[in-house]
Amino acid sequence: VLVCPEWWGCNDYAQMRAEKIAELGYVAFAVDMYGKGQTTSDPKQAGEWSGQVMSDPKVLADRAAAGLKILAEQSRVDPERLAAIGYCMGGTVALELARSGRPHTENLKAIVTFHASTIAAKDPASNSNVKGSVLICTGAEDGFVKPEQIEQFHQQMKDAKIDYQLVSYGGAVHSFTNPNADKYNVPGVKYNMAADKRSWAAMTFLLQQMFFKW
Repeated sequence: VLVCPEWWGCNDYAQMRAEKIAELGYVAFAVDMYGKGQTTSDPKQAGEWSGQVMSDPKVLADRAAAGLKILAEQSRVDPERLAAIGYCMGGTVALELARSGRPHTENLKAIVTFHASTIAAKDPASNSNVKGSVLICTGAEDGFVKPEQIEQFHQQMKDAKIDYQLVSYGGAVHSFTNPNADKYNVPGVKYNMAADKRSWAAMTFLLQQMFFKW
């Protein structure tokens, strides 16, 4: 399971999520989208770094695909049973990786996003590269996710005939899975324990389904 971090970088939170997935019995790898282990708690710096990655589809795909390659080549990993999950920015990264058609993406059995703000593809045709099942976990009160994004996403998944779920958690806003979200003092960003636990359960169930063919 490839773990794609929030815009803060591959910090303790991202690594904690990878560890939690490992505790479930999977091999997990948290990808560093900025390089050299760069992390920050400054929204301005995070915005600058994430902007550099997200504004260039090739950079995004290259870095995420490099992480997926490392994961797939581990001796304990079945390269034909892979998944990608992501938080905030990382949710978009996981989706765009699946859409990129890069090596190993054809074996992504599950793609899961948690409070990703961008879920619809700029190029709808790229959805034809998505071979696995998609789970979108979003906050019903997330102001970063525009209604037109939701509508476009539903239409794109329908057009591409992709098996998908979009679960909206009542009362949850952006970054609802991160217990440290409130400390960043970013408007519209807040932890929600119920949504965190429910979305994690939805992910674990999907992984079991996709990897073990329930």
